[in-house]
Amino acid sequence: MAHLNVAEARSGFSEIVNSAAFGGKRTVISRNGKQVAAVIPIEDLHLLERLVDAEADRQDLEAAREALTEPGENISLKDLKKELGL
Repeated sequence: MAHLNVAEARSGFSEIVNSAAFGGKRTVISRNGKQVAAVIPIEDLHLLERLVDAEADRQDLEAAREALTEPGENISLKDLKKELGL
């Protein structure tokens, strides 16, 4: 994985994009010694998005299961909407 500062990335931006698009290369970009961005192949981005979506779905499912175990009365979505005036 390549590491460049912002000035280097700016001057070689086309090459960096082509390396990601056609060579599958990842490039980390730093500013003042701190990593701030990355140029990655689009396939990597799609994989990351699927992983994030899967994690969000897992968290939602856990929250729903936990809510079902809480004491108290459960009400239907229809009744909740009516109660909230929606």
